[in-house]
Amino acid sequence: MMSPDEFDSRRKRHPIQVVARRTGLTVDVLRAWEKRYQVVEPGRSGGGRRLYSDDDIERLRLLRRASRAGRRISQVSTLDTEALAGLVREDEREEVEVGPEHTAGEATAAELYLKTCLAAMERFDAQALEEALTRALFALNAQTVIESIAAPLMQRIGDGWSHGDLRPAHEHMTSAVLRRVLGRLIETVQPSAGAPSVVVATPVGQVHEFGALFAAATAAAQGWRVVYLGTDLPAEDIATAVRETGAEVIALSIVSPSEDEAELDAELKELRLALPPAVPVLVGGAGMQSCKLTLDQIEAVQLTDMEELRKALSDLS
Repeated sequence: MMSPDEFDSRRKRHPIQVVARRTGLTVDVLRAWEKRYQVVEPGRSGGGRRLYSDDDIERLRLLRRASRAGRRISQVSTLDTEALAGLVREDEREEVEVGPEHTAGEATAAELYLKTCLAAMERFDAQALEEALTRALFALNAQTVIESIAAPLMQRIGDGWSHGDLRPAHEHMTSAVLRRVLGRLIETVQPSAGAPSVVVATPVGQVHEFGALFAAATAAAQGWRVVYLGTDLPAEDIATAVRETGAEVIALSIVSPSEDEAELDAELKELRLALPPAVPVLVGGAGMQSCKLTLDQIEAVQLTDMEELRKALSDLS
């Protein structure tokens, strides 16, 4: 028979993976909600792992339903569980229009969020764009947001420039919002103790940021400790960051062909020589084809998309 305390709904006994499965929230969202809004107060096991009670799980389920109904988590996180349950019942009774994540399948939800983001971008509504991206991060898998919303959004801007129906101001505004949202994702995801670390950057001459930013967010969502350096960095600086942080992996983004291919080749070779031999170099981006021979020579792991990055990080963790 179960002891009486095992029936205690306040007993902290469920690990975060169980809570994620029972609530439908991702581990990333759970940690973000705890850090930003203190939605629940998990206990700790003897080994330091988060533990949650049945009451915590019920509260998190209610918060997710409130979020689906279009309510901001910052507004409902202060309610006690009883008041929150009443609000959710009211929303559901009145059939308040819910967010896109209530539709069939994550892919469909991502398409609807993307349409919302595109509309906000086209009318220069930075606040609406940021709110839509933030809601998407709470409602969907982080990787879905990166690959099915953020990346297509930037692609639409590129296409818009080509066709003359978007202005540089659209790109500047959208880029600023994406940096904030993805930056928060990278900062809020708390890797476990002993999690592997990765340095993410672009080499000298590579000024396009979003390939590296998407890679950093992907690594963070995979549970890696991310050291994001940004763009256009000399090999010496990147190698110093790897040595100082003890990073196990380095990830580089090469989006466009270099104006000085010889310089880029020299930088990549210098970087490989400056790194500890056991540290692999992962490289992605459309521009890496221009330096493929050098990448082969330094035995870099060449990746064609984020799925391959996820697999590489999984294999290395």
